[in-house]
Amino acid sequence: MAAERIAVAAITLDFGNTLVRVDRQGLRGVVEETSEVLARRGIVHDRPAFLATWAEERERQFREEVPLFREVDVGQRAVRVLARLRGMAPPPVDERWDDAAATARVRPGEVDDVVDAYSGAFIHRISPVADAAATIQHLAGRGFPLAILSNWPLALTVDRFADAQGWTPHLRAIVVSQRVGTIKPHVSIFRAAEAALGIDGPVDGRILHVGDDWAADVIGAHRAGWRTAYLLNRQLDTPLPTSQPGDDDDGDARVEPDLVIDELSDLDERLEPR
Repeated sequence: MAAERIAVAAITLDFGNTLVRVDRQGLRGVVEETSEVLARRGIVHDRPAFLATWAEERERQFREEVPLFREVDVGQRAVRVLARLRGMAPPPVDERWDDAAATARVRPGEVDDVVDAYSGAFIHRISPVADAAATIQHLAGRGFPLAILSNWPLALTVDRFADAQGWTPHLRAIVVSQRVGTIKPHVSIFRAAEAALGIDGPVDGRILHVGDDWAADVIGAHRAGWRTAYLLNRQLDTPLPTSQPGDDDDGDARVEPDLVIDELSDLDERLEPR
């Protein structure tokens, strides 16, 4: 018996571990390449210290921002890392940085250099999942308006990655938490995606969101009134924030996704235009 098909007017796709696989080794390679580039530019002189400090400040940002539904900022991280490498002591774990004082230790243009190096290294080091391009092209060809909808600390990276992979002509929008100011599962980022897709009025299940993170993607889209497709087995050995069914503590564990899929290519036979 053929699987039941669902009708939707538009589709959004998560980025990390949905369209691209982000494992610990891959992300370490991104930071290592970033340090190489910055060393050649004379910005970083102790690469091992840069790598260790970057990791510590990354974790600090996640502790500070994610509980408030705010995206971490790579530019802010760059300032804090460079300030520490130049002698500024980090605050105690339960206190926030004096970012103004840290900025005084950073020369003009250096934050842009760090952001550019990090974004370039990600594009160079990280590959899309095998069926990402074909799925995007095929669904767009069938008439589905598509968008990337992602929690990501550097929107520039997602933009550049989509361009490099040839996805951009098939996308109506790229909606990233850094630009919106809030992260999934907060409803505001889903509303921003609705506006970017040109979906007016009550959503009423007209949009399908595809993602691998239970709380961010399934619970978040469900609360926004969207349909959901849960992508299985993408969270092993990843440094990205993740959650599994039942991890949320807001009484939403009984929510069921509309689709459960193993690969992005499974979407084609399960969807029809609405």
